[in-house]
Amino acid sequence: MTSHKLALILCLLIVFSGYGQEKDFTSNLYSTYGKYKEPSLDKRRIKHNEIQPLINKLSANPKFKVTVVGKSIEGRNLSLISIGTGATDVFLWSQMHGDEPTATQAIFDIFNFLTSGDFKTEKENILKNLKLHFLPMLNPDGAEVYQRRNTLGIDINRDALALQSPEGRTLKRVRDSLDADFGFNLHDQSTYYNAERTDKPATISYLAPAFNYEKDINEVRANAMKVIVYMNKIIQKYAPGQVGRYNDDFEPRAFGDNIQKWGTSAILIESGGYKSDPEKQEIRKLNYVSILSAIYSIANGNYKNIPISDYDKIPENDRKLFDLKLNNLTYNLLGKNYTLDVGIHQLEIDGTSNKTYYNSSRVVDQGDLSTYYGYETLEGKGFSMVGGKVYPKILASTKEVSQLKPLDLLRSGFTYVRVENIPKGENYVTFPINIIGKDYKVPEFKMRVGVIPNFILQEKGKPRYAVINGFLIDLKSGEGNFKNALILR
Repeated sequence: MTSHKLALILCLLIVFSGYGQEKDFTSNLYSTYGKYKEPSLDKRRIKHNEIQPLINKLSANPKFKVTVVGKSIEGRNLSLISIGTGATDVFLWSQMHGDEPTATQAIFDIFNFLTSGDFKTEKENILKNLKLHFLPMLNPDGAEVYQRRNTLGIDINRDALALQSPEGRTLKRVRDSLDADFGFNLHDQSTYYNAERTDKPATISYLAPAFNYEKDINEVRANAMKVIVYMNKIIQKYAPGQVGRYNDDFEPRAFGDNIQKWGTSAILIESGGYKSDPEKQEIRKLNYVSILSAIYSIANGNYKNIPISDYDKIPENDRKLFDLKLNNLTYNLLGKNYTLDVGIHQLEIDGTSNKTYYNSSRVVDQGDLSTYYGYETLEGKGFSMVGGKVYPKILASTKEVSQLKPLDLLRSGFTYVRVENIPKGENYVTFPINIIGKDYKVPEFKMRVGVIPNFILQEKGKPRYAVINGFLIDLKSGEGNFKNALILR
């Protein structure tokens, strides 16, 4: 065997050995995640005062450098948390929009991973090659009231040029001071996005933003594309077919587009929807795996040989999902039967503390919805929609209603119970029948976009399913993914 062939074989062995180690690492990230999940951040509506003790704890750890780099309009600290000694800087920021907290939670899971005694070889490799910088919860004022915009009422992600907001100015200043090689722009997107032409939600969506209207690809943007291709391959193992790619039209005011333009390889990660995961905890886990896998690939330099042509193979985002889709229902209007598909969104309404929420659903489309999909779908051929009835007795309190058997009421066609005394501030009940005030007039049943979906599905003239506040209940088995009914005064 010639020395040339031997060298080639040795080179291939090293490459495949490295690939195997990397594959094992990413698989172990997923399987061991429960050890590192930060238990104090178990709900989406997290606040600045909940992450501050965790940041203070990191301040006491000599491996980390914690610096207050700015303040929000209302005076909340914006902290930059850095670790590592490498020559390559990686900058990650989250929750630029106050109601997009999934990646913020994942960042604190990553901190737990980095402070653990596990994965010593991999962490040593990461931290000797990279310096990681995290700016979690860039918009703490928005997070406080669970809204997208900051206290000034502007979208920070459209403030990269004007820099009107202190939060935006902080982000720009930190980016410029680090001149980071890679930047991760971490967001949440609507749960109604799907991977194009499929019924699968876009659980994770990626984008390497354009830096000009022509959508040119230079080395900076190409590196972002390569890392995204790598992350996509990882996530496909755990959420197959549930990855989307954002439209890359250039937005000159956006931070991601400008950060790409300023020389940092910008990678947008958007957390969408996942069936039966309202608090996005599985998606949080996928963020953790995706980000750490990307960081590991950057540390090893393995992303460099990935063909950017694979980037365009990721399906584009589409927006054709409903929480509940009902197909081929019979609807009688003015004595004539029509066939309708009905699409329903189970919308979230924040509670007074902005820590909890309830659902108030709406019909968002009806007609031919054959090109749309649902997290939950019912084939309704043979079922007729009819309005629900009001229970004939007026009860004294909601407690009395809860003592009835709501399922039996639904089977008799009742969807409303009238109550004499409804406490102020109560907007919903957790049993499947709507409460109405003593003077409330139930509107005539008409299927229209915008109405609250409350009706019965009859089969051969008998109730078979109920739709209460947009939640489908099987009246035969009593089963359904029900959350709450409404109080209507």
